[in-house]
Amino acid sequence: MVAMGAESSSYRLGLSFDFYDETCPNVENIIRNVVTQKLREAPVTAAGALRIFFHDCFVECPGVVSCADVMAIATRDLVNLVGGPRWEVLKGRRDGLISEASRVEGNLPEVNQTIPQLLSLFKSKGLSTRDMVALSGGHSIGFSHCKEFMPRIYGYNKTFDIDPTMDKEFAISLRGPCPKSDVDPTVVALNDLTTPFVFDNAYYRNLQKGFGLLATDQMLVFDLSTKPYVMMMAKDERIFFDYFASAMVKLGNIGVKTGTEGEIRHDCGSFNS
Repeated sequence: MVAMGAESSSYRLGLSFDFYDETCPNVENIIRNVVTQKLREAPVTAAGALRIFFHDCFVECPGVVSCADVMAIATRDLVNLVGGPRWEVLKGRRDGLISEASRVEGNLPEVNQTIPQLLSLFKSKGLSTRDMVALSGGHSIGFSHCKEFMPRIYGYNKTFDIDPTMDKEFAISLRGPCPKSDVDPTVVALNDLTTPFVFDNAYYRNLQKGFGLLATDQMLVFDLSTKPYVMMMAKDERIFFDYFASAMVKLGNIGVKTGTEGEIRHDCGSFNS
């Protein structure tokens, strides 16, 4: 009976909030429990990359819950557990059959891109300027490697050794863990200087003070198209949370596979066959 339910559910078209109500009704509680435990075990790295390859549904109802849905729910729960908003996750995604590094370039934001380039990328995915600024607030938690911001703190250009949009003392403090040569690739700096382990709107207030770690973050407060949203979200955390949740729902609907497309992996680390 479970297998029949799983089969019919896996072939439903489109996403829905109640996709697993019959086949795995406790899926959200199961994932939240795992995420909560992972957060206790690794409060720093959990913000950078949370991966769940195993949970009760894979044992009791194999082939029912897709890895894509697990990640969508887990990401929501992680944000919520560290102080951020909670939103309802549409479910019913299926896992893709292609995973190639060559597909990454041009489809993800890069630290050396300009605001117009970023806006163009987000627009191509159906995301607005407001969505981009709100999603950038995900840097309220997590970290970045030295190589991602070193051009800002050493030899920025012929006129300035340090990026003039960056607080000078902040930049100099980063030179200790990130020396000009022989950089340890495992060393990271926290994205949010003031409240690095809490999901809040301090990220936007930091940008106003020159405490943005990445150039793509700091530029948000200078570009005329993004600055109004930075100011708005810096002033009101509830507005940030609402905009972030809305953008995450839209992000979770980009290029999803449903119905008979793709597959539901038994092991999130590999294709079924």
